[in-house]
Amino acid sequence: MSRDTMHLTEAMQHWLLEYGVQETSVQSALRAAMQAHPHGGMQTSPEQVQFMAMLLRVLQATCVIEIGVFTGYSAIGLAAALPPGGRLIACDCSDDYLAVAAGWWEQAGLADRIEVRRGPALQSLEALKAEGAGGTVDFIYIDADKESSDAYCELGLQLLRTGGVLAIDNMFRGGRVVDPEANDPSTVATRALAAKWSRDARVAWSLLPVGDGLGLACKLAGDGQAAIGSDPTG
Repeated sequence: MSRDTMHLTEAMQHWLLEYGVQETSVQSALRAAMQAHPHGGMQTSPEQVQFMAMLLRVLQATCVIEIGVFTGYSAIGLAAALPPGGRLIACDCSDDYLAVAAGWWEQAGLADRIEVRRGPALQSLEALKAEGAGGTVDFIYIDADKESSDAYCELGLQLLRTGGVLAIDNMFRGGRVVDPEANDPSTVATRALAAKWSRDARVAWSLLPVGDGLGLACKLAGDGQAAIGSDPTG
């Protein structure tokens, strides 16, 4: 047992990847290809994708939304965890990234499970709501602009079924959330997001030290209008 979360040394990180992650050959190749990419650090860590894929299996998910696709690594892991006929709705506004991702999805044999929604994600979520998807989605992974994360969560909560899960990436902001000198808009928004959702009675909340911090909000039954404790945004 341990009272605190262990810091992973480089050797432990390699051990974790060796024995804790079941990557396909396509995922491994994509991860290797991103090593030299100027924005390769945006790729979700293998252990985080593995964990989320496990969640999808536990939830018996058939409908998933990903907000912020980058080059498609996490979408491969999530789509592969869906049963035949399952659907991952991939939202991104970058044609360039989506084009790269589509090639990798084709290689992985998962293109038929992934539906692309191009354009601002808030518009895509609103469109899904208008199409009658409210209360039908099992899991939503949010890895996009941090200033909009709360808006994504609020719309996402309307799309989730009871018992569905919101997963929010980069909740640590590389450690900047606890740095009093860090007051950039993304960090300020992330602090506010954590304060709000950790006290919101509509969800069961957990924040895990995986990757750059992964927030998980499970939608509870009922209207949940009363927040736990004081208003976190007041």
